[in-house]
Amino acid sequence: MTTSLVTPGTEIGTVGEHQAGEGTTTVGNRIVATTTGYMRIDDGHIIVDASKSIVNIEVGDTVLCQFEKLQEKGGEARILVVEGKQGDVLPHQLQGHFHVTRIVDRFLHTVSDAVRRRDVARAVVTEVAPVVRLDFRERDDCGVLHAICPSCGDTLQAHVNGDWNVACPSCTYEGYRALADNFAAGWAELEQGASTLNLSGKRWGKDAEQLFAKGSSGRATYIAADVREDGRERTYFRFEGQGGGGGRGRKAAPGCRLFVGGLPREVDTEKLRELFGKHGDMTDCIVMTDDSGASRGFGFVTYTDKAHADAAIKELDGHRLHGRRIGVRDADNKEKRSKGPAKGLKLYVGNLPFDVDEKAITAFFGDKASITEIAIATDKGGKPKGFAFVFIDEKDKGEEVVKALNGQELNGRRLKVDISQSGGKKKGQGGKSARELKAISEEKRKKQRR
Repeated sequence: MTTSLVTPGTEIGTVGEHQAGEGTTTVGNRIVATTTGYMRIDDGHIIVDASKSIVNIEVGDTVLCQFEKLQEKGGEARILVVEGKQGDVLPHQLQGHFHVTRIVDRFLHTVSDAVRRRDVARAVVTEVAPVVRLDFRERDDCGVLHAICPSCGDTLQAHVNGDWNVACPSCTYEGYRALADNFAAGWAELEQGASTLNLSGKRWGKDAEQLFAKGSSGRATYIAADVREDGRERTYFRFEGQGGGGGRGRKAAPGCRLFVGGLPREVDTEKLRELFGKHGDMTDCIVMTDDSGASRGFGFVTYTDKAHADAAIKELDGHRLHGRRIGVRDADNKEKRSKGPAKGLKLYVGNLPFDVDEKAITAFFGDKASITEIAIATDKGGKPKGFAFVFIDEKDKGEEVVKALNGQELNGRRLKVDISQSGGKKKGQGGKSARELKAISEEKRKKQRR
């Protein structure tokens, strides 16, 4: 007889020379191992003795398990041990499934009312196909054997207080578990055992019903201050540009956070930081972008000191950047936000080539007017829609500028230029000029044709 360690799929003999025994199979004229173990030849048979025994769970077996997945009306528990049997559980039998009605003899709104993740319990196997199904209420020795406090992690102890039958010795947590007789070991020595604390068949009291009525959020627990807190100041990680997001980061001091508007599209966060970094230390700087990554024309800058923010407003508000005047103001000042900086006279420029940019529009206006801002209309995908709005300083010379530029060609297209101001002329619906309404109407017709 010879022995050697083999793994599944290893060729260990040839049909004719030997016969396939336990732990092997034949593939053609070859004999291969089907398990990991030690091979031996006994009376012409090749046998593989498994190095570890395998347990095949059967109906009626008692198992120890740990809860892993809890849903409203059911869950899964990982089977750790089959009592009375030695060996490893088969992979397809590692997870045991259970229904909320098979936990304890009381009405449960949800599974988490009686068990929690990481609780260790004993159960009886009621089915093995197509999945293993567990029952925790069939016997008094079935149920939770060990549980930890969801607030601080200490081991829970059996303690009756109204509907609650477990309590934490380290914090104020109290709760309910579907207990087995020998919960926390010592209870098995009593005449009745810990299962009597489940109050089987009884209705929930007022306090429990009030908690259950709040839904799943009402069952949530939080870290106990006297266990996990040591008095040190909390610090939070913060992504750049998210200083005020979600209420998780620290809010900037009043006057330190600035709004920057009228930014050219080629100015990104790095260029904005370079421009504003000259006026003081910043904690945050970002240019806002759309889904395609294109600049939305504005951003935010946060300084460590209000004096630095005031200096930046004084120096950079109205500053020309790539042919455009940018606006800088206190982002938290609602009064200034509502009024907004004066941009100048608003002109409508239509029939634009789709490849035109702000530089081309600035060159088209030339010395006819001083441009303070250009807004090229785009769709949700960032593609130009063929018109734009241009703001100029010369409010009293609008008619002259329109007369000089209307009908002029740019890249082979004859442009339409008209005044689109807030007052002084009759407007169409919604406060829009006739040119704006016409452009919107043309856009709708194009979509309908498509």
